[in-house]
Amino acid sequence: MNTFTEIRDHIMERHTLMIDEPFLLGFESPADAGNRKQSMFLAEIKDSDGRRYLRIETPVVPLEDFDAEKCLRINLMQRVAYLAVGDLDGTPYIKLCENMAYSTLNEQELEYVINTMAPFADRIEKALEPDGDIA
Repeated sequence: MNTFTEIRDHIMERHTLMIDEPFLLGFESPADAGNRKQSMFLAEIKDSDGRRYLRIETPVVPLEDFDAEKCLRINLMQRVAYLAVGDLDGTPYIKLCENMAYSTLNEQELEYVINTMAPFADRIEKALEPDGDIA
């Protein structure tokens, strides 16, 4: 997978897009054995040297519902993805993110990351908001 168009084509074979913009995709991925869904967003980003990366992110919970120490402890244990803060409709949110270099990106790795991140983000969300599906 060398272009965002290839990534888009791959995602469209597996998911219904909620957002389909140049260099930005949004879709829902099954979580919790298909009983819940997790919003996933893919975007192309570049580093200062012009190398391209695919950023995969999913909102987890509003920042006010989570403390920084927990985020850092979870980041230390994570093998795939990391927690970060980003705005969602003007509200600071904890997001689970992963950056994948285009130079090594393939369909299997992309699916592995999506299928790992969505359920993990949903488990965090359920622990903090057991009665709701925030994102």
